[in-house]
Amino acid sequence: MSGWWIADLWNQGQVVQLASWIFWVIVSICLHELGHGWAAIWEGDDTPRRTGHMTINPMVHMGGYSIIAFLLLGFAWGLMPVNPGNFRHRRWGDAIVAVAGPAVNLVLAFILLTIAGVVSATTLATEVKPEWALRTFEFCYTGGWLNLVLLALNLLPIPPLDGSRILATVSNPYRRLLNHPNAGMFGLAFFVIVFWITPIGRVAYGFIENAALLWVGIVQGIIMAASGS
Repeated sequence: MSGWWIADLWNQGQVVQLASWIFWVIVSICLHELGHGWAAIWEGDDTPRRTGHMTINPMVHMGGYSIIAFLLLGFAWGLMPVNPGNFRHRRWGDAIVAVAGPAVNLVLAFILLTIAGVVSATTLATEVKPEWALRTFEFCYTGGWLNLVLLALNLLPIPPLDGSRILATVSNPYRRLLNHPNAGMFGLAFFVIVFWITPIGRVAYGFIENAALLWVGIVQGIIMAASGS
């Protein structure tokens, strides 16, 4: 074990897992941010388009620091500039734009885990399992699980995550709390302590893993029952 996640996965022969993780982290973050951008434009704010963020370029959405963090640690983040003052629904518009990113992750998770279930039922249920099917399942399952994680994390009401903006829409005291200049820094520190240092993070990830496997199993069961297998 080298301690560097890319080298570790490579040396363990988990090339498909490595490629899947790199691909889906970048694609999922970009689509998540574009979800915010599309919703903001629909709300009447042209900031995402004016600043050149309505693009699939990961450097625009993630930036240099996020790319470096991803290469070193395996996780990253993104940013979509918006101006809530331009939203036609004002505070509710802020919630709509905030929830649009996690909604994209939900759709991606549903599509990818459904494909994984279909592959599992149609090709992996046989005695001889094709290599391409194993790789397709791992690719789709990795992306589906990751997007469930992104969905859950971003809905947490902890600044600067999307859930904090959603909660601020219905809670004036919480909205005032978010206006504190250090709200984002304190929220990030709280998140790291709770989900990385305490066992809560492992429990949460385990729950998400079970949810992903449950949906894959449901899809697999429906297809096998329909085919009489």
